[in-house]
Amino acid sequence: MTPDAFAQAGQVVLAFGVFSALYGAFVALAQSDLKKMIAYTSVNHMGYVVIGVAVAALTLDPDLRAVALNGATLQMVSHGIVTGALFFLVGMLQSRAHEREMTAFGGLLGQVPWLGWAFVLSAFASLGLPGLAHFPAEFQIFLATLNAQPWAIVAIIAIVVTAGLYLRAIAAVFLGERNEKWAAMPDLDRGEMLAIVPLLVLIILIGVRRLGC
Repeated sequence: MTPDAFAQAGQVVLAFGVFSALYGAFVALAQSDLKKMIAYTSVNHMGYVVIGVAVAALTLDPDLRAVALNGATLQMVSHGIVTGALFFLVGMLQSRAHEREMTAFGGLLGQVPWLGWAFVLSAFASLGLPGLAHFPAEFQIFLATLNAQPWAIVAIIAIVVTAGLYLRAIAAVFLGERNEKWAAMPDLDRGEMLAIVPLLVLIILIGVRRLGC
């Protein structure tokens, strides 16, 4: 994390970051497997980290450099929490259904409300909803990008794509008509709640506290 060392190759690194953010979002959009979808959103989120580091390397303004690096660092932390929660939840769903295809489900929110609402909260965090963990990180990264390297702001398209793919997943798996095949599916048990609730609390705390700063 030493921007001066990367100054010469900053534009190349920035271009790779923009490509990674867009590529990860669009490939995730093409997935019907929940686990693969979340995995490709990780590529998207790490693209934002690279953008933040590259912008910090290219700007001479120390304030913008700090904003970009703070955003990149927070993005890495929040990504670990948010994506970890999503992988946990998909694993819990798979352990019950032995299935990860979105089209195999439907209407699960009424059947497994704790699992469903935990997924909704984590998905909203991953798509960058204000007040949740990813928003302050991505806001800082794009704020610095807009001021230092405005051409790279095209990566913001990835946020719209990510929002679309998560809303589609929520609608397909948890909303709509219930698939009676899963009528006996149990909700989260105590051990699963102990695993997922701390992550959800951190998602909210990071989003609210950093947004307040």
